[in-house]
Amino acid sequence: MSNKEEITKILEKYNLHPKKSLGQNFLIDQNIIDNIVKATEIKKEDNLLEIGPGLGMITKELDKHASSVLGIEKDTLFTKILNDFNFKNTKVIEADILDYIKENDISKYKIIANIPYYLTSNLIRHLLETSNQPKEIFLVIQKEVAERICSKEGNILSIAVKYYAEPKLCFSISKNSFWPSPKVNSALIKIIPNRKYEEGDRFFFQLIKAGFSSPRKKMINNLASVLKIEKEKLEEAFLKTKLDIGIRAEKLSLKDWIELKKVLAYNYK
Repeated sequence: MSNKEEITKILEKYNLHPKKSLGQNFLIDQNIIDNIVKATEIKKEDNLLEIGPGLGMITKELDKHASSVLGIEKDTLFTKILNDFNFKNTKVIEADILDYIKENDISKYKIIANIPYYLTSNLIRHLLETSNQPKEIFLVIQKEVAERICSKEGNILSIAVKYYAEPKLCFSISKNSFWPSPKVNSALIKIIPNRKYEEGDRFFFQLIKAGFSSPRKKMINNLASVLKIEKEKLEEAFLKTKLDIGIRAEKLSLKDWIELKKVLAYNYK
């Protein structure tokens, strides 16, 4: 029986349909599932945390390789269905992953997830800004977002990820590997945290958000408008960090942002 046939059978049994509003696109390509498991390089002693296991197509493979798998599933009925499966090493609990991260230590886990696209930014931020960052993070996300995160330049999300971790695009995944098929292709991204969140980071992210506040405008104008820093001080800072006065935020590398933060933080109240 194929994964799609298995999923369809389960849904029919419980009179269910995939919920578009929750981004429920089930991964049905067994080769891709096997490649995800391979990419995570699971050791027998690893503790895995799967976010949104859905109907368990990835879960059942994780269960074969790890001594401990914890599934966090928000859907009540999916949780019940998963707990009826004959898993050997897996426990599934009903919870909102964002709430779970706030209330529990996840530092011993490798995170694995095929997540709805709308959750990507918020989930990554919660995983990296917690004081108990996971060991490694493997996420199936929109391909374009994965590529942006791993590029030298980027948006707020890509800068934030590289500030706390080392991202790597593992491989692309066709939209035809899912059912129902989404409109865009996906990719598996690996994120290895290497820096803890500190209180001093607050200004760093204020700076980035201000810089991107009007993406089409020159960044120096955005900073002056949002952070209320005098243009002269900003021009001096740009000169010290060797940044073009007319540069836009998307053209800055992580190193550029860090250098600019160092120069401006002293004068910013």
